[in-house]
Formats: sequence, structure tokens, C-alpha cells
Amino acid sequence: MLTLYQAEWCPYSSAVRQRLTELGIDFVAKQVAPRQEEREGEHEIPLLVTDDAERLEGTDAIFAYLATLDREESEREHRAQYRAHREDRAREKTAQVLAEEAPLAGARPAGSALRARP
Repeated sequence: MLTLYQAEWCPYSSAVRQRLTELGIDFVAKQVAPRQEEREGEHEIPLLVTDDAERLEGTDAIFAYLATLDREESEREHRAQYRAHREDRAREKTAQVLAEEAPLAGARPAGSALRARP
């Protein structure tokens, strides 16, 4: 089983997750510390560890490896669905949903202004 060290906020991690899904490859996603200096053993993300314990850091190395694997029949359908959601993705729909449905403590909703104190 492949292991992907990644972060949800990282667009490069997202691209690798999307590609793994398109190829029909099961993987385990491991979250990493937000700051690189706080990560032990995992430095650059995304980082993919293969079944043979080969470490592939960054999208260039990961996509080169994935290009050597068999393709899934539904690859084109997955990419079509990605394109179908392009408008929402361009507006950062994920960020909008997170802000509305799971706001951070003390965070203000998008578009809210700071109030001046008297």
C-alpha cells in the first residue's frame, strides 16, 4: 500500500491525491505538521512512499513514478468530473465550505470587517 505524506491545504498534495484516485490506486494519507521545520522524517510534501519503501519527494518525482503504473479504465471519467467542477474549484469552493461549515475558533466569516472599538 502506498503512503502519501501530505496536507489538505497543499495544492500539490491535492494534485497527487487526484491522480492516485484517477489511477484507481489505494493509498494511505498521513497528515504532516504544517511547518516544514516541525516535520520529523518528512520534509518536502507531497511525499509518497512506495511498497518497496522508495521515497518520492515532490510532484515531479511522484508523477514520474505514477506514469510507470497501469492506468485505470475510469481515468478519463475522473478527469471529466474534475473539469465539471472547475468553476467551483477556481473559486476555492473547499475554502468556502470550510469557512462556513467548520470555522476556526475566533475566525471571522469571509467578508466580515473588523469593528472599530470606541
